[in-house]
Amino acid sequence: MLKIADRTFTSRLILGTGKYPDFATMRACHEAGETGMVTLAIRRVDLRAPKGENILDFIDRSKIHVLPNTAGCYTAEDAVLTARLARELLDTPWLKLEVIGDPDTLFPDSEGTLEAARELVRDGFVVLPYVSDDPVLCKRLADIGCAAVMPLAAPIGSGLGIRNPANLAIIIEQARVPVIVDAGVGTASDVALAMELGADAVLLNTAVAGARDPVAMARAMRLGVEAGYLARHAGRIPRKLYGSASSPIDGLIRS
Repeated sequence: MLKIADRTFTSRLILGTGKYPDFATMRACHEAGETGMVTLAIRRVDLRAPKGENILDFIDRSKIHVLPNTAGCYTAEDAVLTARLARELLDTPWLKLEVIGDPDTLFPDSEGTLEAARELVRDGFVVLPYVSDDPVLCKRLADIGCAAVMPLAAPIGSGLGIRNPANLAIIIEQARVPVIVDAGVGTASDVALAMELGADAVLLNTAVAGARDPVAMARAMRLGVEAGYLARHAGRIPRKLYGSASSPIDGLIRS
């Protein structure tokens, strides 16, 4: 079970709601991935669209928690304003905080993220910030009251996989809040590695929405999360420079 703030989730896979060919495919992917939480970009969707054309009509909110995000915000001020709009529209204090610092790489703005997070935590939000894989920044965000930290694996939508496992391992080791690896994974093996490193969950969108078969990829991602989590807690064998026989050599029959 994954516990964040006052909520408990049975799934450690968090999916997005963007870039799908249609809402029906999105819904099928959410079902195949068995996700318990999805992100929703408040600035990029029309929540007042008529019934049947509203994205919320395709999210089963009895099973799936909607996590609004501030995607598209480039300043702390914009992010805070968007967060308050999201709380009003969706009646939730939960928020994935994004403050982008560079339009080409989409890397987060560390200073802007900290500034916005401080204000939103004071305002009663449950803040889950998208951040770079910086252990010091992640520690500071946890210290000011963020409910989790969400370090990137690689640039958003890049599919490059985990570029810096050493930093993620440090963040996980030092963490006092859940660590959710967010952005840049491309396939199920990337997700499994994140979980083997000790991440509490993985958030992804493009790797599923942009796959040739999105529904099959959503299922693969779910299985990758499960496999990585089980492997982490099963305890892998030590790495060795030389081989060692699978069967003992004591008591061999001699010719």
